[in-house]
Amino acid sequence: MLAFIAVPAGLLIGMSLGALGGGGSILTVPALVYLLHQQPHAATTASLLIVGITALAGMAAHRRAGRVRVTQGITFGVLGVAGSYAGSRLSASIRPDLLLTLFAVLMLAAATAMLRQRRRCAGDPAPGAAAASGGLPPAGVTDRVTVPRPAGGTRAMTLDRPAPAMPASQAGTGAKERPSGMRPTGRALKVAAAATGVGLLTGFFGVGGGFVIVPALVLALGFDMPAAVGTSLLVISINSTVALAARLGGGVRLDWPLIGVFTLAALAGTLAGTRIASRVSASRLTAAFTVLLIAVAAYTMSRSLPALL
Repeated sequence: MLAFIAVPAGLLIGMSLGALGGGGSILTVPALVYLLHQQPHAATTASLLIVGITALAGMAAHRRAGRVRVTQGITFGVLGVAGSYAGSRLSASIRPDLLLTLFAVLMLAAATAMLRQRRRCAGDPAPGAAAASGGLPPAGVTDRVTVPRPAGGTRAMTLDRPAPAMPASQAGTGAKERPSGMRPTGRALKVAAAATGVGLLTGFFGVGGGFVIVPALVLALGFDMPAAVGTSLLVISINSTVALAARLGGGVRLDWPLIGVFTLAALAGTLAGTRIASRVSASRLTAAFTVLLIAVAAYTMSRSLPALL
């Protein structure tokens, strides 16, 4: 009976993971606990296995399309190893009800981040360009200027201000580049902090952390959005593997047949999600997923919070 429930749940999670490069994994733990009646600590451990395998399959599909930067992804994942290990050890000492309550807070935080990202992109007159650049100005553009709506017009216009020409003394040398606004040391620290934080979330909650990884890759490393989505799946698979290795020796019992069915369904969903991503507006996908995330967070909070009071 539980296997019939695991199939649609796995499909939904896999589709969102493949389409959005993250986010879907955050639903795995609630699905395992409330739909498949797994204990919270067993659910977070099983989630690492499911999410890791599913992310790896999704990453392979994105790599065939040229949307994965392997070297940077491995570097980001390795930097998060310490966080993954620490999060796994810390999770084992937390009460199940408290763990689920904290998980509900995490889901609400992820929903809030998605809403903010969607609002920032709402005013862009070229949604496809915004998705491709992660909301950042394209190469050769210093910033974007919003022009107020002209009389009789229907909406304001957003124009790209061209970058000034490079002085002749710098052209062709490659030694001097236009300042990026952040020193290399500060950028490296920012990347290391983001990677460690993602690893901690992965180890503690059993989630992939794609909703954190994608913005970090865009803002800290300058990835475009398609590359950030594909590379985030590589990072998720690395963090999940490390956290799972830290947990398996802790005496947690797993329902392997059920996990197998769930994982196969998630894999099928991931392949479908990668196709959906190229056909459906990312804004619509994000909006639908955000509503679902808020609903699941509210349900999780209503079930776990009373036990703590």
